[in-house]
Amino acid sequence: MLGAHLTRLGVTSAHHIVHPRYVLTKAMQITRMAHSSSSIEYQPIKSVLVANRGEIAIRVFRACTELGIRSVAVYSEQDKMHMHRQKADESYIIGQGLAPVDAYLCIPEIIRVAKENDVDAIHPGYGFLSERSDFAQACYDNGVRFIGPSPEVVQKMGDKVAARQMAINAGVQVVPGTDEPVTTTEAAYNFCVKYGLPVMLKAAYGGGGRGMRVVRELADVKESFRLASSEAEAAFGNGAMFIEKFIEKPRHIELQVLGDKAGNVVHLFERDCSVQRRHQKLVEVAPAPNLDQKVREAMAADAVKLCKSVNYENAGTVEFLLDNRGNYYFIEVNARLQVEHTVTEEITGIDLVQSQIRITEGMTLPELGMTQDKIIPQGCAIQCRVTTEDPAKGFQPDTGRLEVFRSGEGMGIRLDGASAYAGAIISPYYDSLLMKVISRASDLHASAAKMNRSLREFRIRGVKTNIPFLLNVLENQKFLNGTIDTTFIDEHPQLFQFQPSQNRAQKLLNYLGNVLVNGPLTPLATGLKPAEIYAVVPGTLPGTVPPRGFKDVLVAEGPEGFAKAVRNHKGLLLMDTTFRDAHQSLLATRVRTHDLLKISPFVSHNFNTLYSLENWGGATFDVALRFLHECPWERLESMRKLIPNIPFQMLLRGANGVGYTSYPDNAVYKFCELSVKAGMDIFRVFDSLNYLPNLVLGIDAVGNAGGVVEAAISYSGDISDPSKKKYTLDYYMKLADELVKAGIHVLCIKDMAGLLKPRAAKLLISRLRERYPDLPIHVHTHDTSGAGVASMLECAYAGADAVDVAVDSMSGMTSQPSMGAVVASLMGHELDTGMNLNDVSQYSAFWEQTRTLYAPFECAVTMKSGNADVYQNEIPGGQYTNLQFQAFSLGLGDQFEAVKKAYREANLLLGDLIKVTPSSKVVGDLAQFMVQNKLSAADVEAGAENLSFPKSVIEFVQGYLGEPYGGFSEPLRTKMLKGLPTVKGRPGATMAPLDFAAIKSKLSEEHGPRITEYDVLSYAMYPKVTEDFLFFRNKYGPVDKLDTRIFLTGPKVGEEFEVQIEKGKTLHIKTLAMAEDLNVNGEREVFFELNGQLRSVMVRDQEAVKDLHVHPKVTPGVKGQVGAPMPGSVVDIRVKVGDEVKKGSPLVVLSAMKMEMVVQSPCDGVVSTVDVTKDMKLEGDDLVLTIDPK
Repeated sequence: MLGAHLTRLGVTSAHHIVHPRYVLTKAMQITRMAHSSSSIEYQPIKSVLVANRGEIAIRVFRACTELGIRSVAVYSEQDKMHMHRQKADESYIIGQGLAPVDAYLCIPEIIRVAKENDVDAIHPGYGFLSERSDFAQACYDNGVRFIGPSPEVVQKMGDKVAARQMAINAGVQVVPGTDEPVTTTEAAYNFCVKYGLPVMLKAAYGGGGRGMRVVRELADVKESFRLASSEAEAAFGNGAMFIEKFIEKPRHIELQVLGDKAGNVVHLFERDCSVQRRHQKLVEVAPAPNLDQKVREAMAADAVKLCKSVNYENAGTVEFLLDNRGNYYFIEVNARLQVEHTVTEEITGIDLVQSQIRITEGMTLPELGMTQDKIIPQGCAIQCRVTTEDPAKGFQPDTGRLEVFRSGEGMGIRLDGASAYAGAIISPYYDSLLMKVISRASDLHASAAKMNRSLREFRIRGVKTNIPFLLNVLENQKFLNGTIDTTFIDEHPQLFQFQPSQNRAQKLLNYLGNVLVNGPLTPLATGLKPAEIYAVVPGTLPGTVPPRGFKDVLVAEGPEGFAKAVRNHKGLLLMDTTFRDAHQSLLATRVRTHDLLKISPFVSHNFNTLYSLENWGGATFDVALRFLHECPWERLESMRKLIPNIPFQMLLRGANGVGYTSYPDNAVYKFCELSVKAGMDIFRVFDSLNYLPNLVLGIDAVGNAGGVVEAAISYSGDISDPSKKKYTLDYYMKLADELVKAGIHVLCIKDMAGLLKPRAAKLLISRLRERYPDLPIHVHTHDTSGAGVASMLECAYAGADAVDVAVDSMSGMTSQPSMGAVVASLMGHELDTGMNLNDVSQYSAFWEQTRTLYAPFECAVTMKSGNADVYQNEIPGGQYTNLQFQAFSLGLGDQFEAVKKAYREANLLLGDLIKVTPSSKVVGDLAQFMVQNKLSAADVEAGAENLSFPKSVIEFVQGYLGEPYGGFSEPLRTKMLKGLPTVKGRPGATMAPLDFAAIKSKLSEEHGPRITEYDVLSYAMYPKVTEDFLFFRNKYGPVDKLDTRIFLTGPKVGEEFEVQIEKGKTLHIKTLAMAEDLNVNGEREVFFELNGQLRSVMVRDQEAVKDLHVHPKVTPGVKGQVGAPMPGSVVDIRVKVGDEVKKGSPLVVLSAMKMEMVVQSPCDGVVSTVDVTKDMKLEGDDLVLTIDPK
């Protein structure tokens, strides 16, 4: 508009560009002559100081630059790195030694800078001193122009009581309220008693939502007044309050006005600011949608009338509350520029900041082309305030370093910001506003669509923002219909139902940085390093469908049809254990989903004749969560997608599920149900003691879930040795009879230690086949002694339908017999497996390479070959390597032979048990306890009453695993118990059912809304392990997508690699450097290049911080520890050590970003520690105090 005016006056654009200040000044002189009727002196402004910070300071600087005016910034010590000082032509520090906010409230300092640097005018921005009449007066007293209303008007309008009286005098309707500012809690309380509730407490000398409170209960008046007054004091330097009657469900409508020195006042139409929380605006719309035209015109006329009555000059906003009957009430005048002035600029095309400057120079509104008839709104504009606040935690301010910042731009989008860039530090000292996003389009729906698109393009990492909440607002139908009021947020809790950003890339960088700084986050068992190779994956023809397999039979004919097809099959069927038991036995169960999925398509296309693929359950379940930091359920689902044609088999520990203890029956039933849903087919149900009630519970649970019931008899002893009297052939046959009665589809012999010698195998299987000619028989073994292939061939010859093998490079020793050896041995035989030995070789080659990635867990470090001493110690193959690594971790690595000997003694002490998880763990724990304490079997028997045995041993003798065959060993059991209670019968039978809904609610509250029913069942099996996994996943993201070497030991500096986080989304990462120096928090900065962009993460050096004092953090999940809910300063401590508190009692008051928050007690209890002091600065989750819960 000004450009057009200059053109009419004959000022060329070329002159304007070459000599901006001269030409503009000359133009104003010409303009003054053109409007000679004006008697106001025109005084050009050549320099402007902005007494503010952040985006509004930059907004004014930009206007100055466009007008050819020199810009001057002031900044506090805390803002020395802030962007606003860099955007100005000059910048000067103020308030050294003062508190962060006080620096910008120090009038003498600002005036000093202005006078020393030849500043013509000061723009106050909004907040801080913008509504302080003494500041405006100080400017005039020192010969510096104040870009705003006169000091007298600022004083009158800044005093809510005086402004109210002026509105009354001007004939504008007001809300009933106090006649004078209120300064004491007693006066506030008396007003509320006299006039009733609800009321609104408002800062008498400032706005912006600071110091505002709605009070509905008389008991809350004094505390609310104290908090509101304290906020007002901090924000505006004066804690006086204004109290008025609170109008229910109003719309908040404000009119933008401009007045000049000649008494002209115009309005620039209205804005709807009803989307508020804590009485602070979040989303503003111009013009107000669905506003009756008569109301619009009347409201605008009243706004202009009021401003004219007080000779209002410059920009201002007249604010009204509009009730649902069309009545509106004046509430206040903000005698300054508003945060939301942008939407008015967008619909009118008028630059309000430039207009402010020109009016201060002496230009009149007609001279600026701003008569009311020429101001015509076009389209609709929306402003969203993007703040560093967490809407999921009541909009708590968040602070820290912006690790990533990427904005959403494009047509119809305007961005007003300051320190919004990667690496910027968001401090706790000032307002939480990060950026204002303004959209403009033809109507509300179109403008909202642009805003929605823009916000979705934003990527902000390092601090929480309110963007998810804003997106919910923009998609709410009531908002889009333009029918909102100030209760909109309170009455729409669904606005807070959002999926938090996954932030996967940055979380992965944090993980990698942590590994580089602090070493592996998964404990490594040996000093060996993962090989620097990428295993060659044998190919399959793309787009081809895998050939049909037994899974197709199971789907078509159900478990019974499947069992019949297995029994009718002519050759020997194989179950491949490579995906589970093989790596459990050889590599401590550490093989990751990442590598399993690589080879899955090849297995699906080339081994479709497998009886099944053992790939889940048992120890893999908790190890996935505990050490690999990945979800076992996701592993199962992912494998099922890639292998649709081969049945999956899992290990179910009967009533123990996949855990090491007993569970309520409903937990086992639900676990089986979800396992089938996720892709499981065959459940090998066993019990660690062959305890029939536990087995039957597992059988029923699998049957109810629709799975194939494969009941397993755990084998121990040696039925071919007549001297062994406990576990005889008759014992196994009777147990088989009971299992068949229970209703099973397949019978399994589970030889977990590899004790089934060839002669015993022939004896047992032939007898079972004779008794049950139609029942499929499956045999599982380990090759610890080296006789596994011979035993499995004898089983086949004796009538077994399926035996277990592992691919050659993952077979032998404590694993299963060699797949290739069994396949080759039966070639041309009537039991020929039908498998191609070349396919087996390719499969083996992949695992031979992949195995080297897991070198830190390699059992071959100490075990170089099979060992027949297993026939003496009877250590299960799956336990052997884990026992070995446990020995290393306990400092018993060089005594593993002693541990094996003690294992045999411990087994006999406990009564010669069936040994398989979890009973094998009991024996192993006792063995290591004996070695560590240098105890013989005789020592244990003699001193049992005085020894503190491992927890697993005590729970076993209490009966929590069930009853062993032959009963407990007495009198040792009684001595061990020392009077502890015992469990009789099946432990789970007397346990209360788990409340899955309560578990999900608990986990969702602690870990967010992404909790699934699978997480609930993981928690049911392993509560602490699952909690730790969920915390880890939330902190470090999908680490299961990393290559194995990178996952275990991290990348090398300079190394480039890729991470596919999902289909079509691949991260390209390069490790650049790691800082040598620590910062004050004991952190090192680690630099990466992510998709071509520089990224860095700050990682606390756990070793280095031992020498530094760093405030402790709360430990997740520990009840009674109270952490800081937001970064801030401690302004008040309400309790001391020894005080008794109730849930909800106020403990500490924090202040951050000019907002105060009362930290409340999470439970009843007694304060045991207070870990903060007054004025201490805290980060989020810093430990505040500890309560001993009652």
